[in-house]
Amino acid sequence: MPQDYIKKILRAKVYDVAEETPLDYAPILSKRTANHIFLKREDLQPVFSFKIRGAYNKIACLSDTEKENGVIAASAGNHAQGVALSAQKLGIKALIVMPKTTPDIKVNSVKAFGAKVVLIGDAFDDAYKHAKVLAKEQKMTFIHPYDDADVIAGQGTVAMEIFRQKTEDIDAIFVPVGGGGLISGIAVYAKFVRPDIKIIGVEPNDSDCLNQALKAKKRTTLKQVGLFADGVAVKQIGKEPFRLARLFVDEVVTVSTDEICTAIKDIFEDTRSVAEPAGALSLAGLKKYAEREQLSDKTLIAIESGANINFDRLRYVAERSQVGEHKEILLAVTIPEKAGSFLTFCKLLGHRNITEFNYRYFNDSQAQIFAGISSSGAEGDKLGIITKLEENGFSVTDMTQNELAKEHVRYMVGGHAPRELDEVIYSLEFPERPAALLKFLTSLGSQWNISLFHYRNHGAAFGKVLIGVQLKSTEKKALQLCFDALGFIYVEETKNPAYQLFSGGKSQN
Repeated sequence: MPQDYIKKILRAKVYDVAEETPLDYAPILSKRTANHIFLKREDLQPVFSFKIRGAYNKIACLSDTEKENGVIAASAGNHAQGVALSAQKLGIKALIVMPKTTPDIKVNSVKAFGAKVVLIGDAFDDAYKHAKVLAKEQKMTFIHPYDDADVIAGQGTVAMEIFRQKTEDIDAIFVPVGGGGLISGIAVYAKFVRPDIKIIGVEPNDSDCLNQALKAKKRTTLKQVGLFADGVAVKQIGKEPFRLARLFVDEVVTVSTDEICTAIKDIFEDTRSVAEPAGALSLAGLKKYAEREQLSDKTLIAIESGANINFDRLRYVAERSQVGEHKEILLAVTIPEKAGSFLTFCKLLGHRNITEFNYRYFNDSQAQIFAGISSSGAEGDKLGIITKLEENGFSVTDMTQNELAKEHVRYMVGGHAPRELDEVIYSLEFPERPAALLKFLTSLGSQWNISLFHYRNHGAAFGKVLIGVQLKSTEKKALQLCFDALGFIYVEETKNPAYQLFSGGKSQN
């Protein structure tokens, strides 16, 4: 019953360790969107994330015997730090199981709170399974990151604070969704106190476990999840969070990586703080929803859920935010291979700033240019540029939303093979751990020749790889079985126009 959760939230013991975080007005965003936007600053918690609330409330509610035996958790970051600090505060032992891909900064942070760390596997699922085994063997209490009533109640205190801090009308609260603990806690409290307020979940396009579950009217398991917003990279919504979400959540909005990066930039411009991808997720959804519904003069709140981001990732965020806010257009343009073509192309762009320009001679008739071009962001601006180029005889392919172009091709333009290679192209998510590349190449053995390979470090647990392999069509299944055995997430890109235009083994004249 909702009343039971209200009692749990009101009695939650989170403030022994957690802070009541501010609800900050975002003046730049508010002016730009013609609404009143507020950020609930959970990035200001002692562990830079809301996770401390649920973790502490759960551990504080344990019996004396359970506390004496200690607690165990599986996490790659924020939940781990919340459990470790909570255990330290209460004077009990804690064991945290983390994937081997977890960045050192997070591992060291957990150790600094006095917890013991076990590293195993490449992903959260590996750590989770091992933690459950250890919990049984050592008689420790497993602290679930989201599928637990006391954890949900701890997260629900966020809503309780919002209503104390903002007594005027609130139109909607936007909440990031991973396993569902935060949104279910906020939703059950908000709908009990202010049922008129919309509670809207926000998920990445490639990790929308709640969105898919609501559509199917039952919990479903995603085959794979995107890892950019690693704090919400969950394949299945929690059982109890899903039950509550079906009752109290109004809608789920999904957003792209570019939109998340833009939201990180938006938060920085208004607060001079740097949110992690999952931390800026709700703001990305707020902006998308407000634009879709053409909202104005509404009071909208986004939960800035965390700030545990590796510094190395900021380069990637900055690059992608330009596209996310429609300030950069990526075009593949075919121009005649003759004197004056470059000059004509540049004159047609006028005084626009060219953010990127890649060209490589291929043959005597035509050349391919990969260009990044600044844009006002106004609707129709991109179409105007493309139309102008086409009217002057240039063939144009829009690459702005082509993931392969943004991740790889823009950094390797001019890589046409001199002849047909019978190669098959795949993009893969590659674990960032010692000897991972060696393990991968060893698994391929010598039966196939690698004809293309491009990798970039994004400062995350997983890197992005583009690989070309020469093989017969009958061998494709065997190669994919090899990828499956390694647990890699992969997509075939052989027919992707970005590859075909700039890196294929045949001129696209």
